[in-house]
Amino acid sequence: MNEMAFRVTSNDGTTIAYDRKGSGPTVVLVGGAQDDGAENAPLIPALAEHFTIYNYARRGRGASGFTEPYAVEREIEDLDALIAEAGGSAHLFGASSGGALALEAAAAGSAIDTIAVWEVPYAVGDDIRPRFEEYVADTRRAFDAGRDEEVLELFMRMTGASDDNIAARKAAGKQTAHWADSVALAPTLVHDSLFLNRYQLPADRLATVNQPVLVTTGGPITVPYMAGLPSDFFDRAADELADLLPHAQRETLEGPDHVVDPQIVGPLLLRFFSSEH
Repeated sequence: MNEMAFRVTSNDGTTIAYDRKGSGPTVVLVGGAQDDGAENAPLIPALAEHFTIYNYARRGRGASGFTEPYAVEREIEDLDALIAEAGGSAHLFGASSGGALALEAAAAGSAIDTIAVWEVPYAVGDDIRPRFEEYVADTRRAFDAGRDEEVLELFMRMTGASDDNIAARKAAGKQTAHWADSVALAPTLVHDSLFLNRYQLPADRLATVNQPVLVTTGGPITVPYMAGLPSDFFDRAADELADLLPHAQRETLEGPDHVVDPQIVGPLLLRFFSSEH
């Protein structure tokens, strides 16, 4: 579990864990699927010289608490609590489903200055919609039955892992705490499908986002663990987002994995969050 030094209390009493480093205007890092804050943490050194970075574990992840029932509004309130703690306004960087959270918070009126998103996984295209609808239904059934390991395996299959690959990763993960940690985070995959509007881009809501938004991807998918998705999966969503958002800037960065590479993404975020727009 990614331990964090600080705590803030959200509107419903849930404790949200976060780390803080640096000085200057606030940037909040919003994690994606199966992330307890560890995946965005390498961005902190790249940004902390010019900004105060808040990196947090979303509710139900890592050191953060969770209060039933889950609702999209509660995750927005968590962000609002962090922003209030940071002084009342912030830039946001959202990776993967965290990008959807950042955009939904902006649409809901949160005190956000600018937003940068990385590979938001809306499923755009009739060729993949049936797969995602099936995945959402299957994970919901497994979640309702308390089968968290099955939820994780369904996610892995949907993105392209074979049964043999899943078995190998499970065996390797059981030699450490990695598999157990991943299973513990599995319920948040169901939460993400709610936040992502069943992976359908919510055009009407996002068209109301008035902040400048940097929409980024890493180009065609090449990593084996996502081979089950079309190679342009993230680019499709990013192109639609850039066309939809009133003040969007679209950038493609060649080479990164879906997990953010701070050496490539960090300099772009520095420029974007520092600019006058």
